Amino acid sequence: MANRTSSSDIFVDRYPARRVLNLIGDKWTPIVLYCLSGGVRRFNELQHRIPDISKKMLIQVLRKLEAAGLVERKVYPVVPPKTEYTLTATGRQLHEPVAILCRWAAANTALLDKIEARLS
Repeated sequence: MANRTSSSDIFVDRYPARRVLNLIGDKWTPIVLYCLSGGVRRFNELQHRIPDISKKMLIQVLRKLEAAGLVERKVYPVVPPKTEYTLTATGRQLHEPVAILCRWAAANTALLDKIEARLS
């Protein structure tokens, strides 16, 4: 039998939506996840595909995703160094709702422009 949650449960730290937003609710994590959904990516490729992200921030996001078990990093012992990143099975599962959000945003740019204009 499924557990029912009351409306006051949404304020609890362990509420599922809050837990997901704690994982992906920053500026860069959803974008990196979405970028990695295309398959194996090298660090420089990620940096080129996400032009506004700094090298330091990309490293931090990738380390966080790797620590969470969402991204796998493979380092090749060559010169110059070669590092590849890919989503794990868990990362692919989390990518699904992020992709839905990204597709919605792409289809609703006029609405987003209107909202952003009101905030400016």
